[in-house]
Amino acid sequence: MIRLVLGLFILAFALPARAAVDIQTLTTPGGIDVWLVEEHSIPFIALEIRFKGGTSLDPAGKRGVVNLMTGLLEEGAGDLDSRGFSEAREALAASLEYRAFQDVIAISARFLTENREQAVALLKSSIMEPNFNQVDIDRVREQVLSGLRSDKTDPATIASQTFDAMAWGDHPYGSSGDGTEESVAALTRDDIAAAHRGAFARDRLFVSAVGDITAEELSALLDELFGDLPETGTPLASAANYQMTGGVTVVPFETPQSVAIFGHGSIKRDDPDYIAAFVLNEVFGGDGQDSRLMTEVREKRGLTYGVGTTLLPMDYGEMIIGQVKSDNSKISEAVKVIQDEWAKVEKDGITEEELNHSKTYLTGAYALRFDGNAPIARIMVGMQMIGLPPSYVTDRNDRVMEVTLEDIRRVAKRIYQPGNLRFVVVGQPQGLENTN
Repeated sequence: MIRLVLGLFILAFALPARAAVDIQTLTTPGGIDVWLVEEHSIPFIALEIRFKGGTSLDPAGKRGVVNLMTGLLEEGAGDLDSRGFSEAREALAASLEYRAFQDVIAISARFLTENREQAVALLKSSIMEPNFNQVDIDRVREQVLSGLRSDKTDPATIASQTFDAMAWGDHPYGSSGDGTEESVAALTRDDIAAAHRGAFARDRLFVSAVGDITAEELSALLDELFGDLPETGTPLASAANYQMTGGVTVVPFETPQSVAIFGHGSIKRDDPDYIAAFVLNEVFGGDGQDSRLMTEVREKRGLTYGVGTTLLPMDYGEMIIGQVKSDNSKISEAVKVIQDEWAKVEKDGITEEELNHSKTYLTGAYALRFDGNAPIARIMVGMQMIGLPPSYVTDRNDRVMEVTLEDIRRVAKRIYQPGNLRFVVVGQPQGLENTN
């Protein structure tokens, strides 16, 4: 699941506080809401489009159909076959990317101002009238199947998928959005066409744009691009209930190193304590080399090259989850250290020094994530999807700085649940056995 997460929340927390980022919120004459940052210094436009739902829309027995359908959007549309579509895109020097994640279908478009009309026409044809030719279906299906076969030999993927299945059961979160070899092999063109009809609708559309385009031009562009979308699509997934309790699950696999996925349920992204939880996670298991877990597991004991945790506030459920990899002879010690640190942070929280260091890092690194129009467009659409206002651009660092040690200690007792901490370990771990 870690590799499938959109990262929308992470991206939203990365938007730089720059006076130059002037976000306009618009509603087109056709009723489409969009965020825009005008940047006319270069003749280039970045457009980010999101359709809520993603692979969680897969019907029962059709797991992997949204993923396969999304992979076919650039394989021919309208009167263009796969090769013709690719050549048209290259002739326009345009970039069109289509990706399916568990909660969203993401479409990214990049094009020059002079080619705007033609690029948008090509983009529209791929969304509204993909061909789904059988020869392309068979080719892309085989690519998906090849990936699924490869996943069976990857300990990290096995661990992640086992954890998800135990955590979420029959909910779509409990299985890979790529599907299984059996489910993908059985998908028909009719299944793919039905998934396409259900996935793209106005009631789940989010859009942002950055670049050489005015509000009036963007409004006309979007009404042309999305004016023919149906109002509603396939009903979105229901809430997911986290089902796992604490303990250790060992999945035997021949490999010199074991991989462990660990975690439990967490809090929602719109929870008032989320900023404090975000700051706390940075101290405990964040990206930095001096997080508590990195210090205790790697630096002091040399048990791994890397260990960390992240908050995963998904649309229908939420977790705090981490990963560690270690030699079979050392993984049991790594698990014990993580368990001890989990209990310690729940009991005692963190120090004032750790909190201040985390604040300094998070606020100082804020602007460094900015590297062009396309990243800002991605960040803005992510902000929309998780309900953040445009003002978040300027007040995010203030929110981080307002977190107190009292907030952290209260949230630590909410977030960290030592009794519910589950490890799924794939490998040949010495000294670890299945519990519960």
